[in-house]
Amino acid sequence: MTNQTRLASTDELESIFQRELLSNRWAATETSFALAVRHRDLGDWPASREWVQQCLLLLEGFPSDSEEQVATARTSVGGVQLPTYLHSGVVEERFGALG
Repeated sequence: MTNQTRLASTDELESIFQRELLSNRWAATETSFALAVRHRDLGDWPASREWVQQCLLLLEGFPSDSEEQVATARTSVGGVQLPTYLHSGVVEERFGALG
């Protein structure tokens, strides 16, 4: 686990994502959002867009009919703050539409 007082590197976050993808797809979805934020903040727009797409793809597998279903389980991942609720509308609001 990364130290929450510093930002995790994108490599660290990608390693976390790979582990979570096998064991906890919601956690992996949160981590993909964090990766999109980190890459955007680093100015790597192509990588950020790839992680936005990954996040949206994972979100398709979850119901989003109520706040409880879209509430994030963590407040941050690798030092990146997560939104309170995570669904496609939030992702598009933060990153813009990909289409």
